[in-house]
Amino acid sequence: MGIPPFLAGFDSSSGMLRANACFLRDEPFTAMGENKLLEIPIAATRLLPPRLREKVFIGSGATETISPKRMGRIDMEEVSRWVAEEYPRRRYPVVAVGSACGALTHLWTALGAPWLPQTFLIPVRQRVHPDDPGGAMFRGLEPGAELVRRNPEITLHHMHDANQDRMMVRALTYFRVKRLELGPTWERFLLDRLEPGGTIVVSECTTRWRTTRVGPRHVFQHGAMGGATEEEFHHGSPRVSEYLERYDSPVRRWYGPEPDGDSPEAEWGFEPALREDIERFARANGFRVRRVVFDHPEAPSPLVADLYRDWYARRSIPTNRLMVSSFILTEPRATLMAGAVPFWMKFNTEVSHRALRDYLDADHREPFDEIHLALFQNGVEAVGLTTIDEWRELLGRARRKGRFLGLRTRAHPRDLAHFARYDAALRRLRPRHPRPEPLTLEDVDDFLERSRKEDENRYPGVRFETLHEPVGSGSRGR
Repeated sequence: MGIPPFLAGFDSSSGMLRANACFLRDEPFTAMGENKLLEIPIAATRLLPPRLREKVFIGSGATETISPKRMGRIDMEEVSRWVAEEYPRRRYPVVAVGSACGALTHLWTALGAPWLPQTFLIPVRQRVHPDDPGGAMFRGLEPGAELVRRNPEITLHHMHDANQDRMMVRALTYFRVKRLELGPTWERFLLDRLEPGGTIVVSECTTRWRTTRVGPRHVFQHGAMGGATEEEFHHGSPRVSEYLERYDSPVRRWYGPEPDGDSPEAEWGFEPALREDIERFARANGFRVRRVVFDHPEAPSPLVADLYRDWYARRSIPTNRLMVSSFILTEPRATLMAGAVPFWMKFNTEVSHRALRDYLDADHREPFDEIHLALFQNGVEAVGLTTIDEWRELLGRARRKGRFLGLRTRAHPRDLAHFARYDAALRRLRPRHPRPEPLTLEDVDDFLERSRKEDENRYPGVRFETLHEPVGSGSRGR
């Protein structure tokens, strides 16, 4: 069963899910995911001028859209069935559920654990001006109402980001849906695949964003996490004005619908109703529940990178190679086989640049001999975009070699061929070891305890918790 035709393959959740599933199947995860036929034409975009490349970028996104007239036919249980079928049919001691996070994708693969995402992207075929968020919200009212009416187990976050998604929103509307409950397919998956007495780990990103409620279980989010701040989306700034002028916009700031509350951030934030349903299910079936709670998507990145470095050292593997990935440009299997320490960034902007810089600058960390960087290309010179020279400066921190993986730097951020090149460049790194035995949660706990003894505040913004509610008599409840 392939990805449902109404889901975006270029999204964080679907990309990280497939990367995780490929790892558990012991298969490589290719840059273009399931659509390998696009690799050659995408690579050929390097021959095109920048503006024409932008049109190709828009067109590539448009190929994954669904008509707004079909919203009432979408059944989110079809998504659940696809997710379940992506994973090998065997028992797992751990299953993760919840927010997308590239760093935690590397944790799930290290644990040999499947991950069930809470949030998915449905790209709706609609043309709107990127700098008219009010018009975008209005166009999403009717199809959004149909989608939530058909699927009472979800909440809909209509997200409109005229900064980083400027190219895409010309052709499509971002409908991000969050599951409020496990549903019958995932409950069956957990009963069949999770070992008796096993652990469900809930991934919870607590990031929130101001939103406008437009209907039952339906909110509109103007802006998104990345280069521009939430304040800039709602009130403008000099750099927003310069950005809009550069793109020949008729406005110099965005005038969006007035927020009337806040909600879990559309792409990354966690909706707590799902945890409550997981706890109910776990109590009834004798499973344990743990939480990984983090303030923002990149908060777990230093912790997971250090965990891998510690893991390698205990297995007598060199710990001097760093692999930096961004957004969905990730390949956990090749990273692990190359003996690379994974550090994930959510995007290509100054916030992510700062996260990597702070990680490299920490006094308690040994420098890396090699730093390899896969830098996401979104086709937009967005507010907050970090320049290639600034990324080069961080690569220069490597004692021996720092390089971009498959990127034509002078084309940044429009090198679409990078999507068809970074994974091959990563796999060319000399493998250092075969695929190891998975880590256990006890291994993770031991690492966390040792880290706390050295510095209690080493990993701010992320915490691991065990929920102490009773988990029932141990009956599997079949």
